[in-house]
Amino acid sequence: MINQLSLADFLSTSKNQLIIDVRTPLEYEQGHIIDALNLPLFTNEERVLVGTCYKQEGRQPAILLGFELIGSRWAIYIRQVSDLLKANSTATNKSNKVFVHCWRGGMRSGAMAWALSMYGFDVYVLKGGYKTYRTYCLEALEKNYPIIILSGKTGSAKTDTLLAMKSKGEQVIDLEGMVNHQGSSFGSKGDEYQPSQEQFENCLAHELMQMDMRKRIWFENESIVIGKRVIPPVIFKQMRVAKIVDLKLPLTERIDFLDKDYGTLNPVFLKESVLKISKRLGPNETKITLQAIDENRMKDFIAQVLVYYDKTYQRSQEKRDPSTIYVLALDEIAPEKNANKVIWFCNEVIGNDVSKLMNQVENEINDNRF
Repeated sequence: MINQLSLADFLSTSKNQLIIDVRTPLEYEQGHIIDALNLPLFTNEERVLVGTCYKQEGRQPAILLGFELIGSRWAIYIRQVSDLLKANSTATNKSNKVFVHCWRGGMRSGAMAWALSMYGFDVYVLKGGYKTYRTYCLEALEKNYPIIILSGKTGSAKTDTLLAMKSKGEQVIDLEGMVNHQGSSFGSKGDEYQPSQEQFENCLAHELMQMDMRKRIWFENESIVIGKRVIPPVIFKQMRVAKIVDLKLPLTERIDFLDKDYGTLNPVFLKESVLKISKRLGPNETKITLQAIDENRMKDFIAQVLVYYDKTYQRSQEKRDPSTIYVLALDEIAPEKNANKVIWFCNEVIGNDVSKLMNQVENEINDNRF
């Protein structure tokens, strides 16, 4: 049986179920529904052929060509879906349901739904396809949220502290985790993979739409660009005017923390990263920094780079409204302990009135203070 579902019904009923995206691998990589698996009806090249045929010869010849291309693969698709359902099942949850979508909820999802339904699966098709999901994500990124920022100079273990706060019940958006990058010239750590801009936006929208708007949502202080990915403008504006908890930690603690995180990375990668910021470091500082890497004096290398990053951080902080900055001095980098301190500090000093957080952000943006 084939069931047509609206986006809201599709998302709510497909949780912990098998979602199949039948678009091409390129379309899927560009952007997809969270947790959807790619089972392409056509290869990238075949889709081009069918599309060209549609434009040049019309709908029916294109449909005929499509069936000619995939005619021998129906059994393969059915076996793949059957295997995926088995892998997705548990002893207490054995489902025969398959959720299917393509770009606009048209012929590709319709054809796959027909074949799977003929075999005996319960098939649910998304009306409007991925296009309607993408619109939903873009709309989510235009809304205001009760954002609060955890800030601090490079090496303050902000991400680790936020993740510890999340385990204690706080709502946290891990932007760096989403884009697989830690923000600085060294932030890729040699792993150059990042999701597409579109998929990053989908992930962010998905996370935001899961949040309880009656509670604050923590972000880490970021530049608008993280690696090669850009924080959506409306969200970034809110981040820039939100209240922040600014962690102050001893320089030696920060150097020790960064040494553990970066000191063992490939020296070639580290030197390449230094050269990317050489104009801002200056020729003499660049030479000293590169020499420290060559001589395996990693703490000296980190201390040298921190001079630049600390100045950059200070300039960024000076662009904020001072009344939004709440300084929290800490003695050591200990994410679990510091998470408790941040939560207590926020509750006692800033307060947890979400309406005030929302009103402040809205007023700042409306007054064009950003």
